[in-house]
Amino acid sequence: MKLERTKTVRGTILLESGLHIGGSKSSLDIGGLDSPVIKTPQGIPYIPGSSLKGKIRSLLGLKEGSKDVNTDPPLLKKMFGYQGSSGNSNDGEISRLIFRDAPLDTEHFEKNFKDKDSVLETDFTEAKWENTINRFEGKAKSGGLRQLERVPAGAQFNFEIIINVFDTDKDIDIEKELKEGLALLENNYLGGSGSRGYGKVSIKYEIS
Repeated sequence: MKLERTKTVRGTILLESGLHIGGSKSSLDIGGLDSPVIKTPQGIPYIPGSSLKGKIRSLLGLKEGSKDVNTDPPLLKKMFGYQGSSGNSNDGEISRLIFRDAPLDTEHFEKNFKDKDSVLETDFTEAKWENTINRFEGKAKSGGLRQLERVPAGAQFNFEIIINVFDTDKDIDIEKELKEGLALLENNYLGGSGSRGYGKVSIKYEIS
């Protein structure tokens, strides 16, 4: 198998609702937010490439009726990689897609939030109170109130995906399937609490 060429997908992920992709809670967070978002060491939120890859693979798998990676169709195994069934590397596949971490566009953020005196919990995030409801009583459960950190709607991330094309891939269209995956993501959600309205995104990109 020989690598013939690469293609690059570059674009933006615009948040249409708040995004929560969980990060670790350090000792410095005591007394602060209950569930922080993942950030760089400089405190800037980002979307891990693994989160983007996993969500798109999951959506494409659902479209095909696949229960897990072992039952994914051959095209998805080629796109996202496959270790092989029951540890058998003979039927494994090298991933054709490389997902980079997607950094927050801080210049865009400054223009759309800080220059307009937006009320934020931290430099780049908002806080949203969530509660757990007792279904039988219709009341909030005692101790169920918590404060989640979100990147606010209107924030934008820059993403990049690399498509590796091998000489054995002449009969498959990875680019077309990836485009469908990105479209499915727009109609679904990214991150956690999607059923509560989190993580709706709008995606724009070019392929070169």
